[in-house]
Amino acid sequence: MLAPSTRAPTESQYDLERVLPMACRLVNTPILVRMDSGFCSSSLMREITAQATAQAREMTFILKWNPRSTPVETLAARQVADSAVAWRTVRDGKRQCLWQETLALEGLGSHSNPLRRIYRLVERTLDQHGQPLLLPSYELQGWSTTLPPSFTPEQIIALYQGHGTHEQFHAEFKTDMGLERLPSGKFDTNYLICQLAAVAMNLLRLIGMHTLHGDKAPVRHSAQRRRIKTVIQEMIYKAARMIRHAGRYVLGLGANDPGFDVFERHYTRMRSA
Repeated sequence: MLAPSTRAPTESQYDLERVLPMACRLVNTPILVRMDSGFCSSSLMREITAQATAQAREMTFILKWNPRSTPVETLAARQVADSAVAWRTVRDGKRQCLWQETLALEGLGSHSNPLRRIYRLVERTLDQHGQPLLLPSYELQGWSTTLPPSFTPEQIIALYQGHGTHEQFHAEFKTDMGLERLPSGKFDTNYLICQLAAVAMNLLRLIGMHTLHGDKAPVRHSAQRRRIKTVIQEMIYKAARMIRHAGRYVLGLGANDPGFDVFERHYTRMRSA
């Protein structure tokens, strides 16, 4: 079920009215709006559709479904009993199945591009320690989308999974940069703090890209990117001395510093830029 759409406009709707036109000015490509289950509401879906019409742009969405009071066990029993359902074994003790249905909601979707909901039911017969469960446990997930039918359920789920990476960037900006609580009660001051934090985060991200990947990087395990906290720990929190000699200032790092090579490489690249 979706939340009723007869309520007064919410702050989320006002945010969409403000943010989506800004996104249209930034790019000329189709826009995909991706939101978690806290925004599972038909009124927000209609707001996205209204903005697409107002901006004359191709704009689709993927919203994580909030199952609320959906009887998961009853639905799971129906899927298990249906011999036509295709289950895929992920690992021992875990399998899942996918299916989709068309939603008939006024003002959402069209005959050629209907509003769909993708469902994924996960069945577990072993716990995380490999112990058998007395009864299987079931987890039901869903995603509502207006993406064209050419997008398969697997592709839609993969597109939504990028939302987790997006949330990690939020966590880095708040936690790693120490902005869980803004320092002032005045909006202008906090706005300035956020602007400075954005500059600092971009610089730290650049340092991480240039120093914590490739040869001689101090962090040994492989990863696609490094968190801001890792960049600060590996490249900023360093024992060093500022030495003044022959009219010049020299940053003296330890002789056995594991990050000296990449530190020097990054400094040389930034100095010549």
